[in-house]
Amino acid sequence: MTSRKQRIPFRDLSTLSAEDRERAERNKVNGEVINIFKVLMQNPKLARSWSRFAGYIMGGQSLPVRDREILILRIGWLNQAPYEWEQHVRISKAAGLTDDEIDRISKGAKAGWNKHEAALIQAADDLREKSVVSDETWKQLSERYSIEEMMDAVFTIGQYNLVSWALNSFGVPLDDFLPGANKQDA
Repeated sequence: MTSRKQRIPFRDLSTLSAEDRERAERNKVNGEVINIFKVLMQNPKLARSWSRFAGYIMGGQSLPVRDREILILRIGWLNQAPYEWEQHVRISKAAGLTDDEIDRISKGAKAGWNKHEAALIQAADDLREKSVVSDETWKQLSERYSIEEMMDAVFTIGQYNLVSWALNSFGVPLDDFLPGANKQDA
């Protein structure tokens, strides 16, 4: 992963409207608002609009959590987005992914996955490389997924591609509780 210099400072949350401050404070870990929201609140209107869609992807969509996290980690890895990767390693472990599986996500679709999981990883690769899920990958995923799940898979990859670009461009630093946070400052 490539570390990046913070370009957008954290917002002083006390300067926000009560509604926007409450929205930011919904995103706490260990009692602290996570860094992505401290940065995004520099543009509260954008944060409000984006949060609705992000909330659907993280909590309202049709994919199993494990599959969602495989997709998110793979696109985060492909984009070399350390903040995205570290946050979702934490979330993925809570969803049951092992350290070995998380490591293999970085190695790609041929790193010992079953057909369905390999197709998930390949879907992220396909979209990143050619902006379309290949026919072969589509066929493999559709053996298990409904149309709704196929749509959610594509939108999950797209959402986290966008988030990776933003995190990398803004230089959002790792939260103190994430592995590598101290190394990032060195």
